[in-house]
Amino acid sequence: MMSMTGGRALIAGLAAHGIDTVFGIPGTHNLAAYAAMPDYGIRHVSPRHEQGAGYAADGYARSSGRPGVVLTTTGPAILNAAAAAAQAYSDSVPVLFISPGMPLRHPAFGNGLLHEVRDQGAAMAAILGNSHRVTSVEEIPLAVAQCFAEMLAGRPRPSHLEIPLDLLDETAPVTVVGPIACAVQTPARSDVVAAVRALADASAPVVIVGGGAFHAADQVRAFAERLDAPVFATANGKGVLPEDHPLAVGAGVQHPSVVGAVEAADVVIGVGTELAPSDWWIGLPEIGDKLVRIDIDPTMIVANAVPAYPLVGDAAATLDALLAALPEHSRDGGPRAAQLRGRFRADARTEGEPWLEIAAGLAEALPREAIIAADSAMACYYGALSNVPLHRAHSFLYPTGAGTLGFGLPAGIGAKLANPDLAVVVLQGDGGTMFTVAELATAAQLGIALPVVIVDNGGYGEIRNEMVDREEPVHSVALGHPDFARLAESLGCHGLRLDSVADLAAALGKALGADRPTVIHLREHSRAADHMHGDA
Repeated sequence: MMSMTGGRALIAGLAAHGIDTVFGIPGTHNLAAYAAMPDYGIRHVSPRHEQGAGYAADGYARSSGRPGVVLTTTGPAILNAAAAAAQAYSDSVPVLFISPGMPLRHPAFGNGLLHEVRDQGAAMAAILGNSHRVTSVEEIPLAVAQCFAEMLAGRPRPSHLEIPLDLLDETAPVTVVGPIACAVQTPARSDVVAAVRALADASAPVVIVGGGAFHAADQVRAFAERLDAPVFATANGKGVLPEDHPLAVGAGVQHPSVVGAVEAADVVIGVGTELAPSDWWIGLPEIGDKLVRIDIDPTMIVANAVPAYPLVGDAAATLDALLAALPEHSRDGGPRAAQLRGRFRADARTEGEPWLEIAAGLAEALPREAIIAADSAMACYYGALSNVPLHRAHSFLYPTGAGTLGFGLPAGIGAKLANPDLAVVVLQGDGGTMFTVAELATAAQLGIALPVVIVDNGGYGEIRNEMVDREEPVHSVALGHPDFARLAESLGCHGLRLDSVADLAAALGKALGADRPTVIHLREHSRAADHMHGDA
């Protein structure tokens, strides 16, 4: 037990959990925590907006498998990070959001204190399902441990910790505790036996992997090989099975060929996927009574499709249990996977046609272990998702569920900081870029080699297309064409405007070895872009 301020107790608690990087912005109410960071060897990264801090911590966590941490000041600051918290919750990413709150004895109806918000904890709880407010200095390191346990036990989720601002400067004796050990959840033995019977009898199985399988890459590979089963991946499952593996069909389940393959299979194995509408854009296949479903979250095991064989448990542990019981098979799934892959690639090329040159440039330039931090942009979900092969879990950082704009750039910063030896590339549209464009200054200050590819269609191209398809007036979607290369230079980055997409691979190769971020600005040629100039 040591006597320390609440701010020091917070930082000591984070350090005890192996945290060495915190994203946030210092403010009047959180300075006691900032004062303690150097003593615990914690690197602080200062994005230019709290939403950027949240996305950066998300990218850090997704790409590394380690929790991200955001520290804001009170009121508007934590609310600025709320969109990022919603995205982390949607995609099951463990990010701890920390903020001061109003003092312990603050008037219930308020008194106009700086950054006063009536109930910021309730706002965060509405997004995350929880918000923890401590009531003493002694409780702070204990609450840190509890938040980490909550984030990491079972389905990963973000959490919010609120510390009354008067406690951050108050001194008291505290006990710093380390991580709380959490048991790995495995399904009931009877459920495993029932699933094994179905799998052993299968002649044409398929596997669908989602983001919940990111830590089970070895088991997914062994399981697919044991079954000789073709593997499809959602956006967040992309790379769990390397995309050059003979059984890997492709990533992106929004294609007619995927729906057809799932409906034709006699057993469908879903590993760590919600089977969510945000992945299955054209509608979920008719799976019927042939679904073997592995999910750590018992409340989601029946979401969107009710499994015939529910296996509630950790993906890696559950697949290990299945592998231990499954007999060897003589079937050869390679030819079937190759046939499905041909159909998949035809669909992907048709859907992504306007962005195929961009995808080819990325594929040519990126090394095998590369990471793409993507935004909610057509170049990403129509282009890169199904047309750029990646080979490591969580190598495609994409805001799937909540679909926030502005995710790509700060997420790429977080990913590069977490993986300094890997190639990280940001891919986003011009509309999303403007949400968090100030983070170019953050990346420049960090001096990281981060190519930022901005695919410019003149505005919100997807929304323009929807207006046209609905036969409604087209307006409010054209954003003009900022000179992103010059803007990048003004913020301390290199800036390059490409007249030809054919030059993208060479530009990326140079940017990956640069002394600072490089913005590569290129024009899109698509249905939306070709008409955006005339739209208001």
